[in-house]
Amino acid sequence: METTERCSRLFRELGGELVDGFPAIHSGICRTPGGTPYLRAPGVVMLARPRTNISGLAGFLEGFDPELRFPEYLDDPDRLPDSSQLCKTAGQLCYASFGPRRTKNAGAAGYFERLTAAGHGSVLEHAGFSFLLYGISRSVTHELVRHRAGVGISQISQRYVSGSVLRFVERPEYQEDPELHRLFEERIDRAAAEYEALAEKLLDRQEEGSALLGAEHRTDARKKVQQTARSLLPNETEAPMVWTANARALRHVIEMRADAHAESEIRNLAVRLFLCVRESDPILFGDYELRELPDGTYTVFTQHRKA
Repeated sequence: METTERCSRLFRELGGELVDGFPAIHSGICRTPGGTPYLRAPGVVMLARPRTNISGLAGFLEGFDPELRFPEYLDDPDRLPDSSQLCKTAGQLCYASFGPRRTKNAGAAGYFERLTAAGHGSVLEHAGFSFLLYGISRSVTHELVRHRAGVGISQISQRYVSGSVLRFVERPEYQEDPELHRLFEERIDRAAAEYEALAEKLLDRQEEGSALLGAEHRTDARKKVQQTARSLLPNETEAPMVWTANARALRHVIEMRADAHAESEIRNLAVRLFLCVRESDPILFGDYELRELPDGTYTVFTQHRKA
């Protein structure tokens, strides 16, 4: 109960809200004196989660010996989050555990505790969650995209997107240090200005007939300019993505990236991911403990790693 209250409190403190029942932690926009936009924290918005049709099992369950009483599975009075219900049903199918002696929904937390403790995490792969992740730098995305099993990624393309949507991300270490903060703002002002100046020069060369920058269609011509100009952008450039992961993959990412020894920027992201999935399904992610570190940041811990 203490962990649940701590998670809910931090979710709210970080600006978390439920929009049509979906958790989101947004990140505000800052601007340098020169007008260059940047963000200081990750934004995490849950876009999709499972919707489970347990009543659809009726025709299947009714096909067994009536003495097994399998249809009673549908009469459980306790409602679970759809993601937990999906994974629990998948696990109970493995043992045809639909009769009166099955683990009821009221005992779902203990059921998943036993599964994760034994390392039987395969049933967690059925529940998938999709997120919009923004306010994250290319440094972070280079680390995040290493996680490929059970994950889908659609990331912004600097070849196809113009500098008009260019934003940057300030690392946590700069935010409380006036000199480092000033240098960051000066640096991104320069990067934005240099990107714009280089793009202009490349457009001039294109109009002059440069073979390397030539193209028959306007879209291809713009892409050739942007793919060349992007080479000078720093890793502090924002790189938003839609990121989808099943519950097993999510647990792995949280355990690796919300660890106390993880890089600080990606840990901020992983903690926010955890808070959103915990808000959505406190049963599948109920074995995690939120801990505050000496520097005031947070880490997430479970006894059942790599389920």
